[in-house]
Amino acid sequence: MVSNFHSSACTCCVSIQSSRFDRRHFLRLSGGAGLIAIYPGLALGAAGKYQAMLLSCIDPRFPEPTIRYMEARHLKGQYSQFTVAGAAVGVVAPAFKDWAKTFWDNLAASIELHNIHKVIAIDHRDCSAAKIAYGPEKVANARIETETHRAALMEFRKEVGERHPKLAVEIGLMALNGKTEMFS
Repeated sequence: MVSNFHSSACTCCVSIQSSRFDRRHFLRLSGGAGLIAIYPGLALGAAGKYQAMLLSCIDPRFPEPTIRYMEARHLKGQYSQFTVAGAAVGVVAPAFKDWAKTFWDNLAASIELHNIHKVIAIDHRDCSAAKIAYGPEKVANARIETETHRAALMEFRKEVGERHPKLAVEIGLMALNGKTEMFS
């Protein structure tokens, strides 16, 4: 629509006509603005200052307990996440050595993009990846299983310290009921 004050050849009117600012375009713009109003983090994208990176396992039994654990620590929306079979076991066990580079590259990206200052690694009990990596005898009972995971988690902490000495590392073992034992 051309105003009575401008000719149809006017630059401002031609650009308005050619942009086809119709109802569909308006709805798309207002929908995007509404999402940003509801979730302001969308406007920031992935960049920003977050608290941590969480390393967890792919086991389908553990996403919900892991989320509840992170929420109980008041870290909801404050961490990036890397999920791989075995969690720390998947990063440090020789059986999964090809996976390690991907994790370390991802951690470096999370440090750069998210400005994290710690990594939290949560292994879990009854982990098939630990059985694959270390053999069934290394997870034969609760005591042995705990020591197997503790050793993998301590190795993980050591390797993080070698690569990123300023990064704090928290390590723990989650039970099937979601109770998490943290190791110092």
